[in-house]
Amino acid sequence: MTRLKAEDWYVQEAPLAEGQELVARYHYSKGGSNTAVYMHGLYQKLTNELCGVAWWLPPTRVAAESVNKEHWKQVLSLTRLVIVPGVPANACSFLMSRSIKLIKKGARFVSLVTYADESQGHTGSIYKATNWTYIGRTGPYPRWQDSNGRQVAPKATVNRTKAQMEALGHVKTGAFYKHKFVMHLK
Repeated sequence: MTRLKAEDWYVQEAPLAEGQELVARYHYSKGGSNTAVYMHGLYQKLTNELCGVAWWLPPTRVAAESVNKEHWKQVLSLTRLVIVPGVPANACSFLMSRSIKLIKKGARFVSLVTYADESQGHTGSIYKATNWTYIGRTGPYPRWQDSNGRQVAPKATVNRTKAQMEALGHVKTGAFYKHKFVMHLK
């Protein structure tokens, strides 16, 4: 497999709608929220084509406090990371490292958190390769999907009960474990 050559690629802010479309097409969740603190895109210099995204949002308060109790409002979560199939093998680590550099440059956040989903066969190797600290296994947490197969979180703007999720037409597809990773920026 060919390796990504840094001189042929760049990472910068990506339009939310374009990042959402890439996630809908290539990420197992088939979607995400309607907002982003950061939507960093991996672009090929020759074509300026968007070939991957790192999507960052604030985590829930409980998750943020588990990472940095004192500065929980300055914790950011990597909620989606996706690379278009066929992009060189090290594109994920390239996007991740440059995305984190952009976050550090902004100096708004002191800690990062992310999760690797066991149900997708993810072990967190990309996070280990980019110097995140492994915290442990979390869960199991229920996974819900809407009628289009899009993953839906019961913890959105409000916490919804099982009955509320079912009333909305969402289906529980199981309960799964995740591997938790943290990075402190200061």
